[in-house]
Amino acid sequence: MARPREFDEVRAVEAAMRQFWLKGYEATSTQDLCAATGLGRSSLYNTFSSKHALFLRALTHYTQSMTEAQVALLEDAAQPAVTRLEALLESVLDIEEANRHDGWGIGCLGVNSTVELAGHDPAVAAVLGRDQKRRIAALSDTIAAGQRSGEISGTHRPEDLAAYLNAAIAGMRVAAQGGADRRTLAFIAATALEAFVN
Repeated sequence: MARPREFDEVRAVEAAMRQFWLKGYEATSTQDLCAATGLGRSSLYNTFSSKHALFLRALTHYTQSMTEAQVALLEDAAQPAVTRLEALLESVLDIEEANRHDGWGIGCLGVNSTVELAGHDPAVAAVLGRDQKRRIAALSDTIAAGQRSGEISGTHRPEDLAAYLNAAIAGMRVAAQGGADRRTLAFIAATALEAFVN
């Protein structure tokens, strides 16, 4: 019979996720991960096999939980499309505000990992690519619904507007890391929507 684990693996992944989110992949040491998860070095490697494997678990957990929450807002068909997009942008503002430290935002683990790793790490690029595809699809569906109802301009393809809004959100997350306050981020969000809302 297998010996039961003496720790909660999901909590360990979440703790590691937070550490990678704060410091990035390269700057996070094994000791940082041991301190964050409460695991010894041997337990960490016996459970997750490597820092890279743990990072992939943490990144997958982050993208799934973050995107599921965002997609749930976008799929709320009881709300007009623009209201759903506004709710999504408001949730981004809330996340940045909740994670602010000494005036600086934490940004987005997905955006940070895109910049740090995606160009030379195919496994990371695959996780991020799947996540982006899902987010763009949900944004596109919402924008298309808004075009059908007349709320959103039909001048551009929904997929193109979704890519634009996705990039604006990533820019907001980076701006927060640079110290932009909520008022500034809210202005960026409102201006992004004004570009295509009737």
